[in-house]
Amino acid sequence: MSIATGQGTAVLAPTLKSKRVGPLQRIYNHRADYLYVLPALLVMLIVIAYPVYYTIELSFFKTPPNLQMKDKVFVGLDNYATILSSSSFREVTMNTLIWTVFSTLFAFLIGLAAALALHREFIGRGVLRALLLIPYVVSAVAASYVWKWLYHSDFGVIGALAVQFGLTDKPINFLDNLHTVLPSLIVVNVWKEFSFAMIMLMAGLQTVPEQLLRAAQVDGANAWQRFWHVTFPHLKSVSMVTVLLLMVSNFNSFIIPWVMTGGGPAGASDIWITQIYNIAFGRQRYGVAAAYSVILFIVMMTLGYFYVKALTRGDESRAG
Repeated sequence: MSIATGQGTAVLAPTLKSKRVGPLQRIYNHRADYLYVLPALLVMLIVIAYPVYYTIELSFFKTPPNLQMKDKVFVGLDNYATILSSSSFREVTMNTLIWTVFSTLFAFLIGLAAALALHREFIGRGVLRALLLIPYVVSAVAASYVWKWLYHSDFGVIGALAVQFGLTDKPINFLDNLHTVLPSLIVVNVWKEFSFAMIMLMAGLQTVPEQLLRAAQVDGANAWQRFWHVTFPHLKSVSMVTVLLLMVSNFNSFIIPWVMTGGGPAGASDIWITQIYNIAFGRQRYGVAAAYSVILFIVMMTLGYFYVKALTRGDESRAG
C-alpha cells in the first residue's frame, strides 16, 4: 500500500488486525509450560475431579443404608425431584439465602468501614489493626464454642449483661428460639468474616491516587463526595471480588451453624450444607445427599464463573 506525498511516494505496511486467541490455541502455545504443573494436575484429578464425578453419578442412584454400594439402584432424576418438591427444601433454601445475603452484606460493610478508618494515620493504628485481625485468625470451631457460651440462656455473658443493664427481665434465649437463632448465627459469622473484607479493601485503598483526593478537596468536595466519586470507583474491582468470595464462603459455610446449633431448633438454622450432612450421615440417604451436593455445586460454579470474570476483567480490557 502506498500514498503519494509532496516528496515522493511513501510505502505503508498493511495494517493487521489482532486476532483473539482461543483457549485451545492458548493451551497449545503454552503446552511446554503445562508439563511443569502436570503432577499437580494429576493430584487434582484424583482428589477433586474423581469425587465430583462420583458424586454426580451417585446422585442418580438410590443407595441402601448398609453402605453396600454394589446394591444401589438407578432411579434417574428421582432424587432431584424428591429434593425440589419437598417443603423442607424451600425452608432450607430461604435460610441459606438469608444466611448468605446478610452475612455477606454486613461483613462487607463493616470491613469497608474498618478499612476506611484504618487507612488514616493515627496513634495506635497498628495495635487496632492487629486486634481487628483476631477474628479472622481464630479457629472457626473455637470461635463457635466461645460464642455458644456467650449466647447461653442461663450462663451466657450477653444475657447477663442485658439483665444487669435493664434491657430485659430475664436472659435472652438466643439459640433455642426459632426467631432469634439465625440472626444470632449471622452475627457470629459476620464477626468472623469482616476482617477478611477489611484486609481486601485496605489493599484496594492503596490504589487510590492521593492527588485525586487532594484535587477533589481543593475543588470543594466534602468527605462523602470524595469517597463516592474518587475512592469507591477505584474499589469496584476489589469490592466485587471480595463480595463473591464472601458469598462462596457463606454458601459453603458449615462449622458455625453445625457446632452452635446443628441446624436446630426444628430446622430454623438449617442451611444447604448442614442439610446435606444430615441427609448423608444422619439418614444415610447418600443418593439424595449427592443430588443435593450437585445442586450446591452448580450454584458454587456459577459464583466461581463471576469470580473469574471479575478477576480477568482488567486483563481483557488491557488486551482489547
